[in-house]
Amino acid sequence: MLQQINRKIIFYISLVIILGTFNNKNLKNFELPKIDIVNIEGIEFDNNEFLKITNLTKFNNLLSIQKSQIKEILNSNNLIEEYEVFKRYPSSLEIKIEKTDFLASTNINGKNYLVGSNGKFIHTKDYSQNLPYIFGNFETEKFLEFKNIIFQTNFKYNNIKNFYYFPSGRWDIEMISGVLIKLPITGIKKTLNLSIDLLEDIEFSNIKILDMRQKNQIIIND
Repeated sequence: MLQQINRKIIFYISLVIILGTFNNKNLKNFELPKIDIVNIEGIEFDNNEFLKITNLTKFNNLLSIQKSQIKEILNSNNLIEEYEVFKRYPSSLEIKIEKTDFLASTNINGKNYLVGSNGKFIHTKDYSQNLPYIFGNFETEKFLEFKNIIFQTNFKYNNIKNFYYFPSGRWDIEMISGVLIKLPITGIKKTLNLSIDLLEDIEFSNIKILDMRQKNQIIIND
């Protein structure tokens, strides 16, 4: 950030010196260089999005263009997790993008979507069989909260086959092994760690359903 500010200061000082040497006639005809280079790293835009950015920049110089105009275009892309926009004086623009991670698949109104770590739904033709599938009408914020709790435990995310979300705000987890874990609304972290301990115990190797919804009570079906 400090380096970028220093470059701006140097550019402005140079601009003042240049303008100070012009007479009125030259100053009238003087134009700042238009943006002639746009570098985008980290993601491939479709043609429409790329055209929006290039059309926005080609008639502008770095002083006149507003980052908010570019951010509006970037924020509309559901594949983007984070981004940074850099003005490289005198005439180039750099956009560095971090792509969102895909956490799960789901279906909304008959259409397949991926759930991104940025909290957005990404439309896809086919759901990924390498990702857990989410059943139920859920908000991405609720799922991300639940996912973060899972990551704070010894529970392995890649062992999850399906998530089931209920209107009460409760989650069930179906593991790849076929075991269904019924979780409570609260105390999820403690419950998940306990479920791992039980599933790793050879005495419970035939478990099919682990019902942990009630406080201080575990119901096991094999």
